[in-house]
Amino acid sequence: MVEPRYRTDSVKPRAKKTPGGKIVVHYAKKRVKAPKCARCGRRLEGMKILRSKVLKRVNKSKKRVNRPYGGYLCSGCMRQEIKAKVRKE
Repeated sequence: MVEPRYRTDSVKPRAKKTPGGKIVVHYAKKRVKAPKCARCGRRLEGMKILRSKVLKRVNKSKKRVNRPYGGYLCSGCMRQEIKAKVRKE
C-alpha cells in the first residue's frame, strides 16, 4: 500500500528507470498553473508561480506587482481599465 502522504490528488506517480534497469515509482507534485489576467486570460508577469500553501509564506511584494490592479489584471488591461474610468467621469 502507498504511504498516506502520497494518496492525494496533488501528488502524481511517475515511472522512473533506475541505472540498474528496474522501473520504480517516484511521486512528484503536480505542476502549478501561472496566475492569469482576469480580463484577457494572459499570464501575469512578475508574479511567482507557487502552490497556495507556499504562497501564504511569501511576502506581499513577491505575490503581486506594485501598480493598480497588480496581481489581478495585466498591464494592458490595467491601462484600458484606467482610461475607461477617466472617460466615464
